[in-house]
Amino acid sequence: MQGSLMLDIGGTFLTAADRHLLRQPEVCGVILFSRNIEHPQQVRELCRAIRAVRSDLLIAVDQEGGRVQRLRQGFVALPAMGRLIEAADPEQLAEDCGWLMAWEVLAMGIDFSFAPVLDLNYGRSTVIGLRSFGADADTVVRLAGAFLKGMQAAGMPAVGKHFPGHGWVTADSHVAIPVDERSFAQINQADLQPFKRLQNDLAGMMPAHVIYPQVDSAPAGFSKVWLQDILRQQLHYKGVLFSDDLSMAGAHVAGDAAQRVLAALTAGCDVGLLCNDRAAAELALTALQTHQVRPCRQLVVMQGRHIAQHDFQQHPRWQAARQALKAL
Repeated sequence: MQGSLMLDIGGTFLTAADRHLLRQPEVCGVILFSRNIEHPQQVRELCRAIRAVRSDLLIAVDQEGGRVQRLRQGFVALPAMGRLIEAADPEQLAEDCGWLMAWEVLAMGIDFSFAPVLDLNYGRSTVIGLRSFGADADTVVRLAGAFLKGMQAAGMPAVGKHFPGHGWVTADSHVAIPVDERSFAQINQADLQPFKRLQNDLAGMMPAHVIYPQVDSAPAGFSKVWLQDILRQQLHYKGVLFSDDLSMAGAHVAGDAAQRVLAALTAGCDVGLLCNDRAAAELALTALQTHQVRPCRQLVVMQGRHIAQHDFQQHPRWQAARQALKAL
């Protein structure tokens, strides 16, 4: 397995143009969005079609729960993770949610979800909000740790996001370039803790499109200081680093699509995500082909344990987890 670019497709089936793009060795995977998903059988067929083009391609999705949930029709509606604290046994419900999410996603032939969110909910960020497990590091570590335990039991690798923490800023990095003016000491004391304490359970991490000017002038996803000096050297993190979507406004500080993907990979990301803009994806692909970027060799850790069983909803744990969710 090789490649450094993860991209998307336009609809519920592959076009000839999609197939051509996915055959390029610089492409390592596909991320699915709501527009690609109708019902379980269609998703399975789409994933089979993708793997028929190249069996080594990774397939990912954002299936966090709450409002960030791409698989809906025919799947259990997961609560926002910030609501789990309301349960009689929050840790058990978090583990149930992690297992249930992973089981349903894996049953479709998808390798992993970009989850869990490890940001703290300060009540300031509208883009994070209840996507976060809680307002303090200990709560996030406890509940996200239980969620990770469930994911691992189902056979899914996890990706923690958004390093080193997106919860303090008010701007939405999808449409703006957020700036977090706090010192490294403040960030380290709180926001960094879930990433530090859970890193051994995270096959991957995703850095934030946020600038922390007291640490570096570049957004974290383009920052050698954050990704190499702090994450790799100080924290000794060994997993895969995925950029956040390089089409987001928070990434445009690095230039056009080609410049963005090269900047992310040069800073220390292993994989650049480029979504919702086919022309930009093709420009980035050309840049990777021209510059002969060295591909990440450890992507095999992101392959999920696929579930052959078609009637995935008959598993006793699926039924028990669904029942537990009804009590929330």
